[in-house]
Amino acid sequence: MKLVQTVNVKQILTEKSKAELEKKYHMNLVQLQKECDQLRFEQKKLEKKKFQQSELKNQFDKEIQSRLEKVQLIEFQLEQLHMLPLGSELKETEVQGLVDVNKGDCWSELLHRKTIVVKDDIVIEIR
Repeated sequence: MKLVQTVNVKQILTEKSKAELEKKYHMNLVQLQKECDQLRFEQKKLEKKKFQQSELKNQFDKEIQSRLEKVQLIEFQLEQLHMLPLGSELKETEVQGLVDVNKGDCWSELLHRKTIVVKDDIVIEIR
């Protein structure tokens, strides 16, 4: 019998992966700033048309605030990234994997989460 199990994927921090993460974070920051600017623009456009209702204004404010919170989170992640030493393991993602279950297998061992360790986009260990 096969079961679906969640598998953690961890990345070992190297100069290359650190630079890629930094680039990804900066791209996300730029995208969020663009979205905030666009929302503010749309909000002003609606105000000029006298179409602005308090409910609509609250929705715009809520969306802008949500993005600003994401910006703060990314800035925090960037700070943490700069403080991490090379060789650190970072949780990258989780994937689903199939596990064979046979009669006589130790159930508690099957329940332990598996981990895949990646270094510079190459799998180096499966735990």
